[in-house]
Amino acid sequence: MANQYATAFWVSAPGKGELRQTPLQLSDIEAPVEVKAHYSGISRGTESLVFNGCVPASEHARMRAPFQEGDFPAPVKYGYSSVGEVVAGPAALKGKKVFCLHPHQDRYVVPASAVHELPTNIPLERAVLTANMETALNGIWDAKPLPGERISVIGAGVVGALMAYLCQRVIGTDVQLVDIDPKRQTLAEALDIPFALPGDAHPDQDLVIHASGQSEGLNTALSLAGVEGRIIEISWYGEGNVPVSLGGAFHSQRLTLRASQVGRLPTDQQPRWDFERRLMLALRLLSDPALDALISGESDFADLPHVAADIFASGSGVLCHRIRY
Repeated sequence: MANQYATAFWVSAPGKGELRQTPLQLSDIEAPVEVKAHYSGISRGTESLVFNGCVPASEHARMRAPFQEGDFPAPVKYGYSSVGEVVAGPAALKGKKVFCLHPHQDRYVVPASAVHELPTNIPLERAVLTANMETALNGIWDAKPLPGERISVIGAGVVGALMAYLCQRVIGTDVQLVDIDPKRQTLAEALDIPFALPGDAHPDQDLVIHASGQSEGLNTALSLAGVEGRIIEISWYGEGNVPVSLGGAFHSQRLTLRASQVGRLPTDQQPRWDFERRLMLALRLLSDPALDALISGESDFADLPHVAADIFASGSGVLCHRIRY
């Protein structure tokens, strides 16, 4: 195996990608397993910032992904949602379908502890949403939606839609998914979540979750929160300043604005939860076939360098784009 090579996708320069040969390394890996990738997933949030070279220098260390190679801004091998089959390794894992936080690559060798067996009722095609579901789940823990609350989720991307989906499963909640794109209503209907354009969104909300990645969306969130309302910021903006209007109701209504980030477990979850347990829950939460609506397209791995710019273009409308190996 040490002399074998795999093919990986690299961001070769901001806005450009290419496929490169990479050796399958066994050195310094305890209990190695070799995985043959079947699919990987691309969602436009963090990976768009990486592809376009917009990771701030202050975040270069914190934003490193598991098994990343290279450094920001480029060249860098990045990604965190791979699904495949164990083709070599311990007998208990060989032949198992697994999820791994790994960049886009057709085969790879990782420690056995880095792969997570898929539940039998989760198809590989849907399992590429696992990392997104983890982010949404962590955000729900930070938001703490309560029974009967009025909740708005701003931004009908993958994570926003998943958070609305999870909030709606809290008994008695009144959830609305808000987006500037009227075509997102089709997604909301597939998930059985009420939809609104910003101008028609419900005011006086108990909880508002912002996931659009745009400052206008955050200002909409501030405007929809009621007295003592909670606003959870799930977006990550990368470089640049984010203008936020704090001169209106923010103080008079005593609003709370809090960030949520998947890289840390909420403090009150830490005594009982770790990243492994959270990931396994995220996998179990993908059992609903309705979540297939979050996959907006699929491409062959060989075509990824040619379609990446379109996937990550502003206004592309891509949700989760699935790569087929």
